[in-house]
Amino acid sequence: MNKAILKNYTILYVEDDEEVRRIAVEYLSRICKKVYEAENGKVALNLWRDEKPDIIITDISMPKMNGIDMARYIRAEDQKTPIIVATAYTDQDYLMKAVELQLVKYIVKPITKDKLMGALELSLQRMEDKSKFSLPLSKECSYNAFSKEIHCDGKPVKLTKNELLFLDLLAFNTSRVVTYEEIESQVWPYEGMSSDAIRSLVRALRKKLPDDALENISGVGYKLRVYDGE
Repeated sequence: MNKAILKNYTILYVEDDEEVRRIAVEYLSRICKKVYEAENGKVALNLWRDEKPDIIITDISMPKMNGIDMARYIRAEDQKTPIIVATAYTDQDYLMKAVELQLVKYIVKPITKDKLMGALELSLQRMEDKSKFSLPLSKECSYNAFSKEIHCDGKPVKLTKNELLFLDLLAFNTSRVVTYEEIESQVWPYEGMSSDAIRSLVRALRKKLPDDALENISGVGYKLRVYDGE
């Protein structure tokens, strides 16, 4: 999953263990738009009503109101917001309640980055509002990783098949340089990639992208620059 997409989303993290919550919030704050934190279900419900987070991650066993009861309250009004449950329990009753409440994922502690990112990826896949899947390329242009379209000044920019394959590969790997080998495998898996073919593709795509959006790392490959407002 492209972590850059998470920069468009807010997360409510609910956990009564202060140290566990601190570590998780610190990590999530680096990859998403904003993190709201709560130490129990009652505090979380108030934050949910006031802030309307895009994704909820909650522990089950907490004082005042546990995560399952909190999720039940939310589901009575909201069937869409993805809810991820993280708990040390593996009891079948909890698993059944998680299914009944249409929870996205049941993560057994200890929580790892891989478990968390897997659950967040499922959450994004289930969201109905795909408008936030947008990667900013400039003030005027963005690439929507769900609809696979470039929009500049509100107007769609037409892409060829190979341009789309190439751009999509870069968009889902914005944190690193995509190598020539990876590009060949994605865009020219059968016929192979010639130097003329990649140069021609990049030249044509640069005309459709904002200046400096496509960066060449000599001898290695290409990287898509995501606009950060500066």
